Amino acid sequence: MPSFLHAIGEPVPDAAPSGAPGFRATLAAPFARSGRGLHTGRHANVRVGPAPAGHGLVFRRTLRDGSAVDVPALWRHRESQPLCTALRVPGGPLVRTVEHLLAALSSHRIDDALIEIDAEELPIFDGGAVPWCLAIREAGRVEGTVPRRAIRVLRPVAVIDGRRTLRIEPGDGLHVTAHLALAHFGPLDWSGAITPDGFLAEIAPARSFGRYWRAMLGRAYGFAARKPFLQGCGVASAAMLVRGRVVGGLRVPGEPVRHRVLDLVGDLALAGHPILGRLTAAHTGHELNHALVAKLMAERAAWELV
Repeated sequence: MPSFLHAIGEPVPDAAPSGAPGFRATLAAPFARSGRGLHTGRHANVRVGPAPAGHGLVFRRTLRDGSAVDVPALWRHRESQPLCTALRVPGGPLVRTVEHLLAALSSHRIDDALIEIDAEELPIFDGGAVPWCLAIREAGRVEGTVPRRAIRVLRPVAVIDGRRTLRIEPGDGLHVTAHLALAHFGPLDWSGAITPDGFLAEIAPARSFGRYWRAMLGRAYGFAARKPFLQGCGVASAAMLVRGRVVGGLRVPGEPVRHRVLDLVGDLALAGHPILGRLTAAHTGHELNHALVAKLMAERAAWELV
């Protein structure tokens, strides 16, 4: 598997937490990928390129008339959409299913990048984040001279929705403990620090998942209603669950709970800075993830920028 390299050819130390202080970093070179979207089923071309320090992660959506709209990957621009994370600036076009790329960029400590896309939805690939991670590693990472700032959690913040709970408390780096229980699968758990190598090996292979019959019904509904819902969903783009097994087998142990961690890391990236804290998640999903980010941002005394 390709090494994650600095522009000068030295590997990024994986021992440091993903939110560790240092200098803001961008890509050493651009890369391009293309594929079908999970919900729209439509082909999209994506180019991810370097950006100056302080630029942040910004999506540039090219429209049919040739114009383009910039959509910063920030929590205030998040728009609720089913089964994905979507962004929209006022009066602008939608950019959806951004969470896997954001998770790959943030876990690999890329602070600044311009993400150009010619369609509404990013490619889903196989449902995981490995293609994005490998592209980032092949492009390389380069640090500048502007210090990297992080959100350090000072006191616990939690959101609860029935059995769904998500809590963050003070801690070094970004550490996640996640739990999910599924019928026919039982309890699934994962715990670990989010680092570049750890994310690639343990989290990125975990695919979007769902019950096969529900996914196919949802796809049929989207087709009949002419709505962009699960039109690209299938065994090639998601882990399809049939009772107590996954069609084609698991990619990693406890794959569904690890995918929830993948989505969580991507959704946390919308805070705009790396987060230093310990997360405990039970049955979390996009709505709860975004609720936690919004609550954390609103409770200014719960964190500091360091």
